[in-house]
Amino acid sequence: MKSKVSILTNQLNRSKHFFIAWSMVAAFGTYFCMYAFRKPFNAGTYSGDHFFGMDYKAILIIAQALGYMSSKFIGIKVISELKPKNRQRLIIGLIVFAEISLLFFGLARAPYNFVFLFFNGLPLGMVWGIIFNYLEGRRFTEVLGMGLSISLIVSSGILKTVYFTIHGWLPAVSEFWLPCVIGLIFLPLFLFFSWMLAMIPAPTETDKLLRAERLPMTAVDKKNVLKELGWGILCFVLMYTFLTTMRDFRDNFSVEIWNEIQPSWDKTVFSKTEMISGSVVLFAVGCLSLIRNNIRGFWGTQWLITFGVLLCGGSTLLFQIHRLEPFWWMLLSGMGLFLAYIPIQVAVFERIIALFKLKANAGFFIYICDSIGYLGSVGLLLYKEFFMRDTSWSKMLMRFSYLLTLICTVLLLIIVVFFNRRLGVKGPVIKKLGKLQTLN
Repeated sequence: MKSKVSILTNQLNRSKHFFIAWSMVAAFGTYFCMYAFRKPFNAGTYSGDHFFGMDYKAILIIAQALGYMSSKFIGIKVISELKPKNRQRLIIGLIVFAEISLLFFGLARAPYNFVFLFFNGLPLGMVWGIIFNYLEGRRFTEVLGMGLSISLIVSSGILKTVYFTIHGWLPAVSEFWLPCVIGLIFLPLFLFFSWMLAMIPAPTETDKLLRAERLPMTAVDKKNVLKELGWGILCFVLMYTFLTTMRDFRDNFSVEIWNEIQPSWDKTVFSKTEMISGSVVLFAVGCLSLIRNNIRGFWGTQWLITFGVLLCGGSTLLFQIHRLEPFWWMLLSGMGLFLAYIPIQVAVFERIIALFKLKANAGFFIYICDSIGYLGSVGLLLYKEFFMRDTSWSKMLMRFSYLLTLICTVLLLIIVVFFNRRLGVKGPVIKKLGKLQTLN
């Protein structure tokens, strides 16, 4: 067994293409399986159930989102300070805890079992950061991160289809037990893919030279980074908050939205729209890794985000004036959403760390974004329940699409001004010119 592991390690070190394929499959598979412990419950409708005057499904989603959000706040410290030797043990422990929570969700009496979805979400928010910790700081990080990001795009839709399929096979299993059953089915696959992650070699010296070495951060490191780039990071955090809020709302209530816009939809529509979106996003963001110059790569990422934001709002407008069919609206709005969302996750902070040679890791930035992002997601759900209860889910999504497009466009303009000035002062080209002037 030891010799086989050595052969595998040597192959990963020798072959660039094998390394990229292995890492993408490992990241995709691990995160896909994580979603099997998080998302299947929201394919249920739980119709007729209420708690404290609120829709019971909304209570369940809010409970899990609060746990997931808490996990993101905890992850700002845990993920940014995580040592490589602790990664696999931590990720397996988190998933086992989430599955035990689903077991108690099935055992406990409704509607009081919602508390176990809080505990289900509590560990799962840190899984993304652990996986990305294996991938960041490499020449091909944008490509490697695509496995993780495409999993994020397609998993929820595919798992909804899995939910309906298993429910068809096992009609006697209730909506409260199906999430636990699906988690058990995917647990062996999760263990296999997490082993694949553990086999990924550490970044090479060339990776460290091109993208800066990624080290666990201290409290002083975090303060220094925020002091230097705080306003620019704040703009990305705000933009990511709107994108996360819309992504979560669209995903959590996609069944209800489809019931409103096209009552005749079939269960495969989730897989179709997300697979097409995922393929386009994979190609677009993967192309960013071909840009070796970090300044050009950073600005190329901003153009891609801008296109995604405008596509999201533009497709919603066309649907509202009856120029787009429901399928194309859900496809294009989702595609635009992820073309803006995914680059922030896998490319923006990669380039920022490399550009400014920061002693930092991407997990620190992403978990600041995610913690605030899920706070926005919970806030929108509560606002809908208490102030816009009579508004349909589809109209709520349309209104938020317009707000997102407006706010994100303004934030992108501020980002352009801020980083243009920072790169003028801190950029490597300007530094070299300054040295030459000193010598003269």
